[in-house]
Amino acid sequence: MSAYDEVEIEDMEWSEELGAYTYPCPCGDLFQITLADLRLGEEIARCPSCSLFLTVVYNEEDFADAKEPPQKTAPQPVAVA
Repeated sequence: MSAYDEVEIEDMEWSEELGAYTYPCPCGDLFQITLADLRLGEEIARCPSCSLFLTVVYNEEDFADAKEPPQKTAPQPVAVA
């Protein structure tokens, strides 16, 4: 069985409520993968409402000892002359 899509972890949203990274599923629900899953090297985010799943692309080292999700860095302003 093949994944519905491949998504970078940076394109997913962290949900405090669910305690998981999420991404919109075509069925209207959300693909989900927990921080614990990422720490274990899991790369599959599943939708709880349908049979679809995603392959999540991320650097395992970023999550090895993480107690909270890594913070996204805000874009730095660029001076324009």
